[in-house]
Amino acid sequence: MTRTDADFLALEGENRQLKNTVAALRTELERANGETDSAVRHATSTAMAEISQLKSTVGVLRDELEATRQEVQSAAARAAAAAGDEIVQLKATATALRDQLELEQSQRDEAVRAAHNASQNEIVQLRATASALRDELEAARIDRDAAVHQAIASNQDELAQMRSTIAALRDQLEAANIAREDAEAAMRKEHRNEISDLQATVRELRDRLQDAATEASR
Repeated sequence: MTRTDADFLALEGENRQLKNTVAALRTELERANGETDSAVRHATSTAMAEISQLKSTVGVLRDELEATRQEVQSAAARAAAAAGDEIVQLKATATALRDQLELEQSQRDEAVRAAHNASQNEIVQLRATASALRDELEAARIDRDAAVHQAIASNQDELAQMRSTIAALRDQLEAANIAREDAEAAMRKEHRNEISDLQATVRELRDRLQDAATEASR
């Protein structure tokens, strides 16, 4: 075997080795592309699941807020009904007191005709009783109004807290979306860099193969 034949065989072997290397690199590139697609699909699926869960959480919070509003309305209606009942009772009491006062006034007039001096003391006492009853009625009305205002203020605070919670959840959802988009962008950039490196390696191997072919043709 001459030196030329040995050189040709060596070049042919190197050519086959380069072809095998290129084929292996192509297989590795296809596998990397497959893994990239799988990673992107997995990241997308995870993000969609998280978005679905957040939507579900917002829906639950919205339902809870609606239930709270209905409870507030029911509580206000009950408070109004209770206040109405109390007013009716107070009016009935006032009417009864008025009737009783009129009766006592009639009895007082009768007593005045019978004994003027004794009836004067009774008149003073009856007037004091009427004044005290009016004061108690006014105090009861004030207490009732204060209780209704306090119930309404408490419900308003709870509604404000629910609105704040929903706003915080909305901010968390937006932050999660931004983080997911950043992660996907970083993953795409990393995959592009890896593909670019593999393409550069293939180009280098192709150039070496062409150089070897050129040398062989000489």
